Amino acid sequence: MYVVGTPIGHLGELSARAIGALRAADLIACEDTRETARLARHLGLRGQLVAVHEHNERSGAERLIAALRDGRCVALVSDAGTPAVSDPGAKVVRAVQDAGFRVVPVSGPSAAVVALSASGLLDAQFRFVGFLPPKSSARRHALEALREQDCALVFYEAPHRIVECVADIAAVMQPERELVVARELTKLFEQIVRMPLSEASAWLQADANHQRGEFVLLLSGPPQQGEGLDAATLRTLELLLDEMPPSRAVKLAQAITGAPRKLLYAHAMACAGEAPADDDSLG
Repeated sequence: MYVVGTPIGHLGELSARAIGALRAADLIACEDTRETARLARHLGLRGQLVAVHEHNERSGAERLIAALRDGRCVALVSDAGTPAVSDPGAKVVRAVQDAGFRVVPVSGPSAAVVALSASGLLDAQFRFVGFLPPKSSARRHALEALREQDCALVFYEAPHRIVECVADIAAVMQPERELVVARELTKLFEQIVRMPLSEASAWLQADANHQRGEFVLLLSGPPQQGEGLDAATLRTLELLLDEMPPSRAVKLAQAITGAPRKLLYAHAMACAGEAPADDDSLG
């Protein structure tokens, strides 16, 4: 069984190998036969389209395994992008492997990787989260569990939930982080915008077009608290912060440790959950 990545927008993304695999397939398992039918017409595919989606994955897998046992060639696709990555297909792949048949990946587009490549984020690692829960309370709970993960986070979101989703991200995550909004990737109205997280909700509300299309959201990793300060200096500052306002704690910590006031101030603000303000007096 071939697992074939299909275009997330631009039909030119299909490789010669992907086209060959789809043309060789006797059965093409897809999320929505109407979506894949457009691709089939474009490529002149003759394989039978079979609906295999989140509601019938197990029974669909049995049908594909029966076809493989009959010596037929099978391809698995999703509506757009790579199957089994935040899309149906994982259960089919597992069942086909367990039945003793080879699963052959045919590399193709992935919205998460496409967005990351043009995001401008500098994080060395990322975590693909996919779709967050649709309800705000569950979404915020999921975000809280991700808040301190030391990597960039990659989310998918639908247009009808994008405003509420970004508002919840801004409410839970540290304000110093950057958010990249990538929408309509590889399509005519593609847009990739990087901004401070605190400005993202206003950007979405500024233009109705900003809320259209399929979205990938990329959130930079959490700020490195205490970067440039040794453990003893951090401990001194944190003890002082327990007893007095940040401005006085920073002043005393500098006098005691000799550490740069800018670093002490930034750490004090991070501990308080605030973004450092511009302060020319810091030197």
